[in-house]
Amino acid sequence: MNAESDERPSGAVPSAPAVATGDGGSEEPVFGSRAPRFIKRSRTLHLSWQVGVFVVGLAVVAGGIIMLPLPGPGWLVIFGGMAIWATEFVWAQLVLRWTKRKVTEAAHRALDPKVRKRNIILTSIGVVICAVAMTVYVWKFGLVMPWKIKE
Repeated sequence: MNAESDERPSGAVPSAPAVATGDGGSEEPVFGSRAPRFIKRSRTLHLSWQVGVFVVGLAVVAGGIIMLPLPGPGWLVIFGGMAIWATEFVWAQLVLRWTKRKVTEAAHRALDPKVRKRNIILTSIGVVICAVAMTVYVWKFGLVMPWKIKE
């Protein structure tokens, strides 16, 4: 089918892209920029928009990386920065989609009855080992904390 035989009027604007709604439909999200239309019209404005989104996303990801060894939700902040990047860049959309799929798969594996039973058994063994270690410590040293032991 060529443009002349298309039944749409020549000035028709294509409909809005399909976005996954999460209700089980088979519609896939459309990749690409989610910048407002007035920004997309101007090449320099769109490029400036992309640079701004990149810088803000980079600042958020850097903050998340700093939080990894420090107290704070490091991974959550990093994924937030990736989500900021995903509003404008296809590569970030693909990485975020892959990450969501892997997290969902891990959650389903963790809810598997066999895996849950194994995790409960391992946790119970760990609690018993810690209780035995604490009992031995209290039996040997009493309730005196290690920093108050007189030499």
